[in-house]
Amino acid sequence: MINEPREYTGMDATGKATVSKVTIAAEEAGQRLDNFLFRRLKGVPKSRVYRMLREGEVRVSGRRAKPDYKLGPGDEVRIPPARVAEAAPVPPARVVRSLLPRVIYRDDSLLVIDKPAGQAVHGGSGVSLGVIEQLRLELPDARFLELVHRLDKETSGVLLLALKRSALVELHRMLREGETRKSYLALAVGEWRDAVRHVRLALHKTTGESGERRVHVHEDGQHAHTVFRRRRVIDGFSLLEAELKTGRTHQIRVHLAALGHPIAGDDKYGDFELNRVLRKRGLRRMFLHAARMELRHPVSGLPLVLEAPIPDDLAGFLVTLEAGHAR
Repeated sequence: MINEPREYTGMDATGKATVSKVTIAAEEAGQRLDNFLFRRLKGVPKSRVYRMLREGEVRVSGRRAKPDYKLGPGDEVRIPPARVAEAAPVPPARVVRSLLPRVIYRDDSLLVIDKPAGQAVHGGSGVSLGVIEQLRLELPDARFLELVHRLDKETSGVLLLALKRSALVELHRMLREGETRKSYLALAVGEWRDAVRHVRLALHKTTGESGERRVHVHEDGQHAHTVFRRRRVIDGFSLLEAELKTGRTHQIRVHLAALGHPIAGDDKYGDFELNRVLRKRGLRRMFLHAARMELRHPVSGLPLVLEAPIPDDLAGFLVTLEAGHAR
């Protein structure tokens, strides 16, 4: 049930919505402008936030700014009033399957889970409960809980969340500086020839009216570097380990699609006709899994190796492929 929209942001003495101005503290610096706005304007559709940016309603220190602008200490963000569709509270019964049994690592500063496929990290249009919202319900005593990075809805595997602001800031710095090592498992269409291949193709991101992000290879895009290692070739498909040297949106998916080896089951950049065939054979989502992350602990500095085993649905599909190949 959706109630009538209400005005968001500041209110004057009469209750009328007003513009808000927020000065960025040092610990908030480094985050993208759109991500900052999503946190400030919870409940506002992403399409509305992007329209505010596109039309110049949001200003940073008096100037227009793009969604991917990285906020700096002392930046003043002007946030206009925004109308929010206020959703009815989600009853506890909506938490059908707890995420707590999927915790890989937890201490006072850091929480790491094995994210299930099919659940978005953030709630949004058509999504009632994302990972972050569910964990806030399941961990009511956590005074601070924020996503460190994102995984696509259909991608499973290692997902980091911070339990302290200081840990979040340090982890964001480590990600920007390339001080983490992230490895994924992907099933690519076709036979991958090289045991190891470095792919350096610049990526350009666009955002549609609805807020949907799409990425394509373009020489004027951002530098993107993926290292692919062939695990094995099975019945016309190749199981690859993909190590991210940069962390661009949809990087693995777009790099593989651009090389003519899209990820099996990818409904955005993949082979749509083949995907329909694969669904009948048991692959009902994109075959991409965040299998491993290596990093220093953001507070203690001790090395961490975080791993999520390949989920049953993907492992089962590999068995199906191997059985078909054996016949």
